[in-house]
Formats: sequence, structure tokens, C-alpha cells
Amino acid sequence: MIKINEHYTEIGNNYLFAEVARRVREYKAAHPDKNVISLGIGDVTQPIVPAVIEAINKATAEMSKAETLRGYAPDFGYDFLVQAILKHDFLERGVQLKTSEIFVSDGAKSDTGNIGDILGKDNYIAITDPAYPVYVDTNKMAGREIELLPCTPENDFVPSFPKKTADVIYLCYPNNPTGTVLSKDQLKKWVDYALEHKSLILFDAAYEAFISQPNVPHSIYEIDGAKKCAIEFRSFSKTAGFTGMRCGYTVVPEELTTLTSKGEVISLNAMWKRRQSTKFNGTAYIVQRGAEAVYTPEGQKQIHEVIAYYKENARIIKEEIESLGITVYGGINAPYIWVKTPNNLTSWEFFDLVLNEAQIVGTPGSGFGTAGEGFFRFTAFGNRENTIEAVSRLKKLFSK
Repeated sequence: MIKINEHYTEIGNNYLFAEVARRVREYKAAHPDKNVISLGIGDVTQPIVPAVIEAINKATAEMSKAETLRGYAPDFGYDFLVQAILKHDFLERGVQLKTSEIFVSDGAKSDTGNIGDILGKDNYIAITDPAYPVYVDTNKMAGREIELLPCTPENDFVPSFPKKTADVIYLCYPNNPTGTVLSKDQLKKWVDYALEHKSLILFDAAYEAFISQPNVPHSIYEIDGAKKCAIEFRSFSKTAGFTGMRCGYTVVPEELTTLTSKGEVISLNAMWKRRQSTKFNGTAYIVQRGAEAVYTPEGQKQIHEVIAYYKENARIIKEEIESLGITVYGGINAPYIWVKTPNNLTSWEFFDLVLNEAQIVGTPGSGFGTAGEGFFRFTAFGNRENTIEAVSRLKKLFSK
């Protein structure tokens, strides 16, 4: 008889966003006349910018000719994209990295889940709570022990160090779902902790393009010593609207080492190379050419116009909900607005209320962890018309 990984039975049958989608489908089926507006999942609505489309079209045309056909992509990314990433995302910010430390992939979700392949089962894991569900679920699937670090209004959404020394620490800033950030001084404390305890920080920087305020680091490598203790994940999904194209990258510094059970020094960079070359077959050429175009002068101008569009959506949602006397967090350095549910409603009660009474979809905070109960996440990725209509409906609902 076959044997299964029984740790899968320890997680819920429904991924958070799949459960939200199921409930919305059922509501729409029962109320086909209702216009439902989604401010729930973090999917984009604005078209991919012209500079990227032009590059993709050109790359697609190359695939029609034998002399310019591209087959399997390099396991770790084409050099043209890796060089662009290095120059614009790091060197121009004063962060010194090497091309051999950058690994292009099909997105940050894949990499934050797959990174566990190079980590032993016995690692003690610390994860901020609330958190992107992939962090918790993939570690439960692997059977690792997890300590959740509450991030609440009481601690200004700044996690305390774990009660037990953590081997691996997940940090996501700007944060999904709360939309909050850490200052450089606050992040430095975590780097110092990791260096002292020989811990590994897994730093999800997928939303760095939305940072508006000074003294908020765009990369953990802006902090001295981080290259000895941190892996960073980046994504083109929200930066450039690649949610349907799938492209991101992970940085694994060559300085990042640990010891085997036999006391031998081993490079995590080398381990990730081995993992990727075995289990991943490269990101499509046409997608990587599109990602490269993000870094052209035209691409930068165009994507920042789109980012500004979403940031304005965030401002509208945040200010209009606050005008109702409802407490709101985030929405300044991130595309997420974290709402304290009014009238002591639970997260799912609030979900049902705004869906049934205002035909608006958001995401229950409890789906992101225990500390998310009593909160609700709205995203700024809708179009402007729907965003304005949604907050108008909310104002009508809560002004009754």
C-alpha cells in the first residue's frame, strides 16, 4: 500500500483564496443580478505596460525563426535579465551583489514555498502572524515546528523575537496582509538576531515598489551583515503586472553558509543552484524579455505610473473607510488596507456582511493567522471606477 505525507492532513482542505472564491461563486450563482466588486485577492487589473508588451512581441517573433529560436531557458535566468536586475534593483541602491547570487524563477510564491526543499525537517521556524499562508502551510507540509510571532496594533505590528531560538525566520515587508513596514533600525535588530543565533531570514520583498516613505528598506541587503544570514524573494507580479505571466527572482548570497551534521561548511547558494537545476526548467524566454523591458527608461516610467494608480486606489480606500470611524492600517507603503472589523464582528462575519449587503469581496484576516482575527484585508488592485463604487457602498452600509 502506498504511503502519503500525512502532514498534508494537518492543514485545512481549502487554501484561503480558494475558499473566498468558492463563497463568491455560490453568492453569484444565487444572485445573478448583483454586481459584485472584488477587492479581495491581490491580482492586478491594469494592462501590462507598452514597453513590456513590445518586448514580448519581439521575443515571440524571434521564436518563429530557426536562427533566433530559443529552447530551454537557463536554469537560473538569462544573463540579460540578471544583469538588469543587478544594476537597477541593487547596485543603484548601493547594494553589492553578484549575478551568480540571483536566480530568476516563475514567481515569489513558488520560491517561498520551494525554499524549504534545502532546509532540514528539524529546523525551528518563526513566522509573523498574520502571514501569507504559503509560509505556514509549506512548513506544516514538511512537518516542521512553527512559532507564530503576533503582529498587532498593541505592538505596532512589529514582531517580538521568538520565545525559542529560531533556526529560520520569515519576514515580509512591506507586509502582506497588514500593509505595514519595518524601518531600517527595526529590520537591523532582526539581522543582528540572525547573526547572533546563526539563523536564516527568509525575506519576502514582493511589494518593495510600493514603498513611499524614507527610512524603509527596499531590500534586506541594505542592512549590514544581511548577506550572511538572509535570502530575499522578489516578484514582477505586482511591480509590473506579471500575475498572469509568472516571473520573479530569489537572491541567495554566496556568503550564506551553514554546517552539515558532520560539521562541514556548505553553501546555501550552491544548494539552491542544485535544487533549481534538478526541479526547475527555467522561465520562458519571452517572459524574461518582458521582464528585462521593465528596466528600460520607458518601462520604468510606465510601470511607475501604474504603481501610482494603485497607490491612489489605496489612499482612497484608506481615507474613505477611516472617515466612517473605522480603524485602518497599511495603505501607505503597500497596496493592502488592513481594516479592524467594526462592532466586534469576526473576520468571516464581516466578509459575509459586505458581500451580502454591499456586494464587495475582501479577504478575512483570520485566513492569514490567529492574530488576523477581527481584521479584514482590502486590496488596491481594482480599477478606479470599481474602487470608488466599492467605498461608496461601504459608506452607505456603515452610515445606516
